[in-house]
Parts: sequence; C-alpha cells; structure tokens
Amino acid sequence: MKLLGYLSDFMIPLVIFYIIGFGWLAKRPVYDDFVEGAKSGMKTVAGILPTLIGLMMGVSVLRASGFLDFLAGLLAGLTGLLHIPAELFPTILVRMFSASAANGLVVDLFREYGTDSFIGLSASLIMSSTETIFYTLSVYCMTIRLKKTRWTMPGALLAMGIGVFVSVWLAGMLTGSP
Repeated sequence: MKLLGYLSDFMIPLVIFYIIGFGWLAKRPVYDDFVEGAKSGMKTVAGILPTLIGLMMGVSVLRASGFLDFLAGLLAGLTGLLHIPAELFPTILVRMFSASAANGLVVDLFREYGTDSFIGLSASLIMSSTETIFYTLSVYCMTIRLKKTRWTMPGALLAMGIGVFVSVWLAGMLTGSP
C-alpha cells in the first residue's frame, strides 16, 4: 500500500516533466504554449462565470428558503411509490444543478441519519453515480456554442434517473432496507 502512496507522490511531477520533455524534443516553445493555453483558459472562465454565479445563487436561495424541504414533503407520496426516501429528493434535485450544494445536503443527511444508514448510503451512491446535468450542459454547450442539443437533455435525465434508482436499490441490498 505504501508503494501506491509513493507512486502517487511522483505522478504529477512525472507528467509535468513528460510534457516539458516532449515539447522540448518536438522543438516547441513550451512556455509560450503554456501562456497561450492559460490565456485561453481565462477567457473560458470569464465566459462561463455569469452562468456559474447564477446557478450557485439559485441553489443557495432554494436551500436557504426551505423550498427544497417543502417540495420533498409534497412529493413524499410519489417518491414512496418509487421506493425512494423523500429525504433524498432535495439532494437529487440539487445534484442536477450543483455538486457542492448537493454535498452540503449529503453532509446534513449524514448528520441526521448516519453514514452507514440506508439514506446515507443511498445519498453517497447517488452522488457518485449522477452528474450535475444543468451545470454541465450550460457550461459545455455555452463554451462550444452548441445550440442544437436535441437528445442531450433527455439522455442526461434518463441516465440520472437510472443512477438514482440503481443507487437506492444497491443501498437497500447492502443495508437490508426496502
């Protein structure tokens, strides 16, 4: 196990030296290429920053206002039919927009129900098997100026739904809960 620790300590410097060495052998101006890439990256960040701020503010307002808990209460019957605990609904909803906000909700679930509980394990599996759909689509589609997304959203929502159902099912199998 210590071998993996030592190996991981050397991976990043090794990759950096590999890139520099490859550029040097190819007779490329490595530093100039780096600076150009950094400039391009900063332009991308400046272009997507308003979208990021809007998403984070929207999720923060929904969370702080208690609307997510209210919505979970309203949908408790539907989530019960699907065998998904209503307590997970805010995390599932927020996960589609923001991973960091969903992490905050998961920590709250851990505090209330425990990490090894059915709800805690379900939340962990949901976080690892789903994606921030709207964030990803808005950032990447905006960055490459993609306008025709036709099946992207339905496909992403289908994958999200499957990820949620499988996560809850697996957590039930592992904990012996419904």
